[in-house]
Amino acid sequence: MDDESVYAARLELIDFLVDVFWDTPEESFVADLVDDGVELPDESVTPEMDEGFEMLDAWLDRNRDADVEDLRAELETEYTRLFVGPRPPVLPHETYYREDADFLGEGLPAVQDSYAAVGWQPPEEYPEEADFIAVELAFLRHLVDRQRRGEEAAFGFERVFLDEHLLEWVDPFVEELREEADPGLFLAAGLVFKGLVTFEDELVAQMVPG
Repeated sequence: MDDESVYAARLELIDFLVDVFWDTPEESFVADLVDDGVELPDESVTPEMDEGFEMLDAWLDRNRDADVEDLRAELETEYTRLFVGPRPPVLPHETYYREDADFLGEGLPAVQDSYAAVGWQPPEEYPEEADFIAVELAFLRHLVDRQRRGEEAAFGFERVFLDEHLLEWVDPFVEELREEADPGLFLAAGLVFKGLVTFEDELVAQMVPG
């Protein structure tokens, strides 16, 4: 696979995860998933990503003939139960999973500082705080896009963001999601998210030697 294809695949994968997690999935997104399915990688990527894609493919098979609006409503109910509440069992926010940083103390400002370091601001349509999973993924997408356009410094920024943020909370987040979510879209996306972070960690390590 050439460099351009790798960049396209990375960006498409991040876009998928943002669409899953940023809010209850929209009907157009669900319709596209059901109609087009999922293009699985030809080869194994990471164990978690492989598991996530297989789970996603199985979920799509089960729902291939489902009414899109009914399926969207089911996903809205599950998203609300998992991530919104009242008393949601899973909080997809970095500072929730970190023992060394509380939300109102140094945790949230540290995430915001990472964004400010490259002159990036979260999109206004994201209704959550800076440490929310979809916002951090959107920032990762921004860095990958800058890499695609030839900005070598963006690899360094991603190295820091992975080490200081994503790698610090992805494991406990996915462990909790495994306990609380049924096999389906959200658990599959969580596994793909973990696999993506592992993949990005390995890729960036080749570009930014330790």
